[in-house]
Amino acid sequence: MPKSEFPRDRFDDLPEDVGRVGAHRAEQPHMRGGVVFFWAALATVILIAVGIFATFVVSGRIVLFPEPTPEPTPTVTVDPVVDTSYSVLILNATPETGLATQMKDQLIAAGWGPDSVLAGQAGTEDFPETTVYYATDADLAAALGLANVIGGAAVQQSDIYQPTDDPATEIDEGATKQLTIVIGLDRTAAGAPTPEPTS
Repeated sequence: MPKSEFPRDRFDDLPEDVGRVGAHRAEQPHMRGGVVFFWAALATVILIAVGIFATFVVSGRIVLFPEPTPEPTPTVTVDPVVDTSYSVLILNATPETGLATQMKDQLIAAGWGPDSVLAGQAGTEDFPETTVYYATDADLAAALGLANVIGGAAVQQSDIYQPTDDPATEIDEGATKQLTIVIGLDRTAAGAPTPEPTS
């Protein structure tokens, strides 16, 4: 006899007008147990998955709301320009004499007029690195060009060597624009790098 069939009993012999026949028969227990097992297994899997996900979030291996990566700021490059319309002040900040005059001759040979280059001695003799100083952002290209003319030098923005407290105002009024070269110990015989011996 198939498991899905039940033996007939006195309730199966009721008249047809009675209505439901065999209503006393309960659902098969093994089918109810299978459904319960299925839902229990599904709930277990869901709980395990949620637990693993929560562990990754707490440990930082998963970020729910990542912060947007900031866009890198583009670097503005300025091309050096040799501009002989600038006057140049040369200050020798080393104990070695004659360096300012030598550099003045170098600039005159590069196109500067003798009257636009002034050479002198600085108030110190231990300045470490030769530096070209410029006053405003508009002077940067000319400062870079001047640094190239003298064989390379550091470039720094400062108005400390300008002939006025407000160099931008003087430039607007048509005054001569000025760059300043401070010669450092790297240009002296003692501070110059020793050339490597050739093999």
